[in-house]
Amino acid sequence: MESFEPKKLALIRIWQILREYSDYKHPMTQEDIAERLEKDYGIVIERKAVSRNLSLLKEAGVEIASCRAGCYLDYREFEDAELRMLIDGVLSSKYITAARSKDLIERICGLSNKYFKASIKNIHSVNDWSKTDNTTVFFNIEMINRAIERRKQLQYDYNKYGIDKKLHKASRQRVSPYQMILHNQRYYLMARDERWGDMVFHRLDHITDISISDEQAAPIKSVKGYENGISYKDISAMPYLYTDTPEQIVFLADAQIIDQIVDWFGTGVRITKTDDESKVRVSVKASPSAMEYWALQYVHYVEVVQPESLRERIRTALENGLKKYQ
Repeated sequence: MESFEPKKLALIRIWQILREYSDYKHPMTQEDIAERLEKDYGIVIERKAVSRNLSLLKEAGVEIASCRAGCYLDYREFEDAELRMLIDGVLSSKYITAARSKDLIERICGLSNKYFKASIKNIHSVNDWSKTDNTTVFFNIEMINRAIERRKQLQYDYNKYGIDKKLHKASRQRVSPYQMILHNQRYYLMARDERWGDMVFHRLDHITDISISDEQAAPIKSVKGYENGISYKDISAMPYLYTDTPEQIVFLADAQIIDQIVDWFGTGVRITKTDDESKVRVSVKASPSAMEYWALQYVHYVEVVQPESLRERIRTALENGLKKYQ
């Protein structure tokens, strides 16, 4: 076969061949490597030349292991289990479009070898997952990052779904951006609403027509409740990103849902025993509006004890809900 790449490229091509075709389950002999060089790149070299190039790669720090059956690349930037976690993260991310998800998964697969790619079937099911149709999410991320770095305000359209299941403009926003937060598999912009002065959490996949303003962003300390900055521990403990002032909330819960409680509120939540072994007492600082929604979701297992105002709101919601089924 006529060579259509110069032999001096053999060194880098051998490294690429080992990266693509070898692992500890699939070692390659020097003959295997020479055949692959000729087949894939049209480079014809002797077995001794393959051996010299392998030695050079090892001297350069490439971790190549040898065994009776041949040799293989012994180190990769990511383990296959780590790549699977990244792929699952892309699949479950509702703010990434199906087309972009497929592209990202293909590129993640490229970090391993062909055997890993063959074991990944999830890429073909991307369209089966619930995904946004907003194709500007990654552009939004870039613009938000720039605005945060420059400490500038942002302007954008904030959209909501209509009965046609498509996003429609609900308002024009002007905000001081502080952080992007991943919460409950959704990506949010944490920012100060410049019209009302309070904190808002806007979904990135609902933002369109974004631009950076010349106006200086307000410092986060100017927002009520954030005088000491952002407490990521408190944010991660919020069941939902409501913006009302967090309060200390106490509720009784069935002991059987402690797993769910920790999943929602984190390990910082305070859980104590009660006289009833089947119940636990839980204390958490959270948004009353978020807790109302959460308590209704777990109405079979949870009773809010304090504050009384929240308890009354839940009672009213339950009564109104019951009327709809009478």
